[in-house]
Amino acid sequence: MKPNEESALKIAEFLLQIKAIKLEPNKPFTWASGWKSPIYCDNRVTLSYPKVRTYIRQEFVNNILETFGKPDVIAGVATGGIAQGALIAQELGLPFIYVRSEAKKHGMTNMIEGVVEKGQSVVVIEDLISTGGSSLKAVEALREAGCEVKGMAAIFTYGFKTAHDNFKKAKCKVITLSNYDTLITQALETEYITEKDLKSLKEWRENPAEWGNLLKV
Repeated sequence: MKPNEESALKIAEFLLQIKAIKLEPNKPFTWASGWKSPIYCDNRVTLSYPKVRTYIRQEFVNNILETFGKPDVIAGVATGGIAQGALIAQELGLPFIYVRSEAKKHGMTNMIEGVVEKGQSVVVIEDLISTGGSSLKAVEALREAGCEVKGMAAIFTYGFKTAHDNFKKAKCKVITLSNYDTLITQALETEYITEKDLKSLKEWRENPAEWGNLLKV
C-alpha cells in the first residue's frame, strides 16, 4: 500500500528539517554492513520534537485503522519501534508489548516483553525498514507465540527490492508513512539536494552494495 502522498511528503519534510534523515551523496556514511550510503536515518530523533512526534503518531493511527482495523495489541520492535509503538497503543487505548532482537540471556529468557495471548491480533511497529530482516524476526516470534500478525507499519522505508521480497515471502503486509522516493522528491523541491545529487541517490537505491565502489571510479 502506498502512503498518502500529502502526508508522506510532510513527514519527509519533517525528517529532513530535524535531521532525522541526512542526505550527503558527496560524503557518504558507512553502515554497519560496510555499505557506503548517501543517506543516514535515525527516526528516534523525532521523539525529541513534540509537533513531529504527534503528527507521526496520528498518521500511524489513521493508517493502521484504515489498513488493518483495530488490533488487540500493538507490538514495537526493539529498539526503534518501542517508543513509537507505545505512543500508538496509548492513543488507541490498547495493550502494548515489544519484541527483542534476541531472547534475554537470563531470567525468563523472554523475546517478547509484556502480556499477549494466543490468538490475539497484533500490528507490529517499526521506525525504519531496510532489508526487513530484523523486522521479520519480530513477526516470526509473535507468530510462534500464537499471535495473528495483521501486518507491520513503519515510519520510513528505503524501498529495497530485497525488503519487498522478504515481506512477500513472509506473507506479512507492510505499510510505511513515507519512503525513499518521496524523500528525495521533497529534498529536491526544497533545494536540499541538486539534480546531480538526485542521480547519485537513485543509483544508490538501485545497487546499494556496489554504489560506494562506483564512487571511486
